[in-house]
Amino acid sequence: MSAEITPPADPHAVSSAWEDPAGIVGFLTSVDHKRIGVRYIYTAFVFFVIAGLLALVMRAQLAEPKNHLLGPGAYNQLFTMHGTLMIFFFNTPVLAGFGNYLVPLMIGSRDMAFPRLNAFSYWIFVLSGLFIGASLVSGHMPDGGWFAYVPYTNPTFNPGVGMDFWGLGVVFTGISTTVGAVNFIVTIFKMRAPGMTLNRMPIYVWSMLVFGFMVIFAVPAITLAAGLLELDRLFGTRFFDPTGGGNVLLYQHLFWFWGHPEVYILFIPATGMVSTMIAVFSRRKLAGYLWVATALVGVGFISFGVWVHHMFATGMPAMAMSFFSAASLIIAIPSGVLFFAWIATMWSGRVTFTTPMLFCIGFLVIFLLGGVTGVMVAVMPFDWQVTDTYFVVAHFHYVLNGAVVFPIFGALYYWMPKMTGRMLSERLGRWSFWVMFVAFNITFFPMHLLGMEGMPRRVYTYDPSLGWDHLNLLVSAASGFFGLGTGLTFVNIAWSRFRGAPATADPWAADTLEWATASPTPHHNFTAIPVVASRHPLWDKGALTWAETTDDPAGRSLGPDGARTRTTPWTSGADTRPEGHLRVPLDTVVPFLLACAIGVVFLGLLVDRSVIWGLGLALAAVNGLLWAWRTELDAV
Repeated sequence: MSAEITPPADPHAVSSAWEDPAGIVGFLTSVDHKRIGVRYIYTAFVFFVIAGLLALVMRAQLAEPKNHLLGPGAYNQLFTMHGTLMIFFFNTPVLAGFGNYLVPLMIGSRDMAFPRLNAFSYWIFVLSGLFIGASLVSGHMPDGGWFAYVPYTNPTFNPGVGMDFWGLGVVFTGISTTVGAVNFIVTIFKMRAPGMTLNRMPIYVWSMLVFGFMVIFAVPAITLAAGLLELDRLFGTRFFDPTGGGNVLLYQHLFWFWGHPEVYILFIPATGMVSTMIAVFSRRKLAGYLWVATALVGVGFISFGVWVHHMFATGMPAMAMSFFSAASLIIAIPSGVLFFAWIATMWSGRVTFTTPMLFCIGFLVIFLLGGVTGVMVAVMPFDWQVTDTYFVVAHFHYVLNGAVVFPIFGALYYWMPKMTGRMLSERLGRWSFWVMFVAFNITFFPMHLLGMEGMPRRVYTYDPSLGWDHLNLLVSAASGFFGLGTGLTFVNIAWSRFRGAPATADPWAADTLEWATASPTPHHNFTAIPVVASRHPLWDKGALTWAETTDDPAGRSLGPDGARTRTTPWTSGADTRPEGHLRVPLDTVVPFLLACAIGVVFLGLLVDRSVIWGLGLALAAVNGLLWAWRTELDAV
């Protein structure tokens, strides 16, 4: 059943407390987690479109042998930018955007634990994207691959500022990802509604909690790798130069210590989305909830022991590599637990084939194929045969594109009505799914065959006598149709904003708390904080219970008084007993200014002007002090 939405309060008092200023002022100063989450999603999709267009140009180059559309230098640049934008500026940020919007709503809070830090994280993401995107229009695109292996990217072999755009941009965006993860962890542990014990958290919230911890441990490694690379390039150090006592493989260890957990950093929130949608459209509680939650934690833990399988061809001792091979095989076990839980949920339910559910089913098929090839490349003798071939390209696109992008598109159709108050077209959504699903498999499955036939990755052309031309033409043509399928969803979103049917509070008859508010969600989320009695509060018998304001300090923000005074409760980490309240800070431009100051630092490093990066540090210090001062004002 669907619960009654959050009880009303004095609209004027609540609006005056929570509404953002109008126009550009509101855009630059908002700390509302919902606006920030939506901006994350839209901005990430801008980078997705740019990266997709670069991929289509590369596939046009490979459509026939000895093609002259691109030269080797231009191809390397497009290849580098495609991977960088997809990994660093689409996949992770778009998942963070959904988390920003949904986690406070799902746990019954009025905002994130650190709203200003949330805004700061977004602005860092935007500015770092503009920073590395500037290489596209400046004629200095990086060309060392999205992995930037040394020694090729050392200044001796790769002079100019192209790779500096990459290295500084990766460090820049790493700030955003890391502080965002801290915000997720604290929010989930301390902001849950009364009654929402760890055993009752929505499985999507579990996935974002694991996401946060994995980011905290993994992202510093890539930040360090890119930072040391830039020290070598800009200041003459020799961390990765063997002639100066450095180690080339050190870079690969640092990179892949982030790089393979990153696959699961993306995969785990996607599985949280799928688990949520499959349960709703199967009209059944998720089978094996405790097993699923445990599997998410297990995947997150084991994923930090598999990175060396990217380095099986580097000549490391076989005994050492065998342990990483075993871990790469073992991680299939918790992944299989997730798969069987989804099948059991659908098997015992009554499946409704809506557009979000179609994307979930498409994900299951693609994830299965990507998982099978993942087990294959975890076996050293097989990996030695297919290393640096198109078999590997096919594998990681099945995992990173299919098994992550398909849940994201399903999430758009599922949660966009909550964000915009408008339903998307089911007919257009089904067309988008089928075009994407068919075109995806025709695009990437033949790459397995190309790899088995010996086609190396990262090549810009090939000889017609090798027999790769027909499959490459098929792949290139299908990639265009895949782009068309994604475009249908973008058209659908634009159409729905003006012509879509108005969405009710709970159009899917779902079970989690975000559907207990109006669509679109009001600025304050909840007038009164919900009291949770089960894992599926909107499917419980009877109406949802709402907290009331109490006289003690810990309970003052629970009821409508909390909405009027711009406060939200914090609770104990385990049993969610109210412990106090948080005053949600007022809108402020300080996070934006601080992000701009840090951007000035990176710009100064790029152009090698100490005056510029010194000015940036000074501006950052001033804005840091202003941030602390404003925090004291809001606490009064």
